[in-house]
Amino acid sequence: PMELEDGEAYLLKPMNCPHHVRIYAMRPRSYRELPLRLAEFGTVYRFEQSGELHGLTRVRGFTQDDAHIFCTPEQVKEEFLGVLDLTLKVFGTLGMGDFRVRIGVRDPGSDKYVGDAEHWAVAERQIQEACDEAGLDYTIEEGDAAFYGPKLDFVVKDVLGREWQLGTIQVDYNLPERFDISYKGPDGEPHRPVMIHRAPFGSLERFIGILIEHFAGEFPLWLAPVQVVVVPITDRHHDYARKIRAELEAAGLRVEVDDRPERMNAKIRDAETQKVPVILVVGDKEQEEGTVAVRDRRSGERATRPLAEVVQDLAERVRTRARE
Repeated sequence: PMELEDGEAYLLKPMNCPHHVRIYAMRPRSYRELPLRLAEFGTVYRFEQSGELHGLTRVRGFTQDDAHIFCTPEQVKEEFLGVLDLTLKVFGTLGMGDFRVRIGVRDPGSDKYVGDAEHWAVAERQIQEACDEAGLDYTIEEGDAAFYGPKLDFVVKDVLGREWQLGTIQVDYNLPERFDISYKGPDGEPHRPVMIHRAPFGSLERFIGILIEHFAGEFPLWLAPVQVVVVPITDRHHDYARKIRAELEAAGLRVEVDDRPERMNAKIRDAETQKVPVILVVGDKEQEEGTVAVRDRRSGERATRPLAEVVQDLAERVRTRARE
């Protein structure tokens, strides 16, 4: 329980696993239903000591992109490789290639782990074989397993060189036994499923914190919270600026119009300070010709171009998630 200063106690969910197990156990299952994949963005809580809390990277309440795959022992390798591919795509799309892979295995001398040694050995071997097949380099670290099974972690460093675990994949033979769940096999007899726990991001809060540091706040266009700022030079250009915003928003972009009564240079400077990827400046000439003056942060482009061309170009960069 989490006990507050006034003595009031609360029980908060530290993990999503038991709830997904209960969903699985709601009715009898057949081998024909497997693999059964359950996923959610679930908020969980860990009562970290105040001295251990650190920005977004270690908090008491966080959101996990959590999923549990219930499968037969024969399906473990294929499912694990599928989750591994998904996690690598997440890191690759975000341009986060500087990570290391750690396989956490049981410390035989510790009593914090549940289950028999045979199941642990099988699960550890399956993870290593999947990594070998995927061509991943990894280190094996004794004592870093979860209490219910071995795991594969994606570990990155922050700007101070400290390591943080992000994505994780775990093979679990033990919780299905402890919760006594089963499926009917082709022989008509009950069999125990295997659980694969997976969270490509891990903690969304931690991932976002590391991502901000990774890009130093200078996100690629597709990822930036505000992708384009339109800067009208004077009040008479406001309508044209709003028209530009409407066309860009219709193309799926996130756009703001800076119509404050400030000088143009001040507006541009503010947008640059906020590291907005693209600034579009419009005045009399642009309004008359249907163009925009482009200031692209990544490419350094400074050019006047037709509005339709700019809309198409920016939409394509977002669609392809260009890393720039």
